[in-house]
Amino acid sequence: MSVVTEVSDDGKKLTISIKGRFDFGRHQEFRESYEKLNRKPETYVVDLKDTTYLDSSALGMLLLLRDHAGGEDADVNVTNCGADVRKILAISNFDKLFDIDGPQDDKSEKDKSQAAPAHQDKHHHDEFHPGKSHPGKA
Repeated sequence: MSVVTEVSDDGKKLTISIKGRFDFGRHQEFRESYEKLNRKPETYVVDLKDTTYLDSSALGMLLLLRDHAGGEDADVNVTNCGADVRKILAISNFDKLFDIDGPQDDKSEKDKSQAAPAHQDKHHHDEFHPGKSHPGKA
């Protein structure tokens, strides 16, 4: 399963983890992950730790989740974003709509002193190439 959901014991928090590609093919599965609940959570967390690719459909799905959760008053967090995903979310101004964080927030000192693991780099470069057409641009 590419979309894994976990509801906290008190039912107040829903965590939706996306494994692999977050694209149109995940639309139905993603939507069902929050619509099928009997009780509406107070907090929604979208965990992108194992996400290897994100496209415009995924951005639309995040907006639909935000609307479902209460729009401007919604508490929706997008967590564990890799650098490429964070860049796409920032370019799309999603950082103004969602609380967004990534693994580098928690270990910034460690990241400065050593390179990212090879498998992490490989995932991002094999699946998603935001800077390839414009090398040297940040």
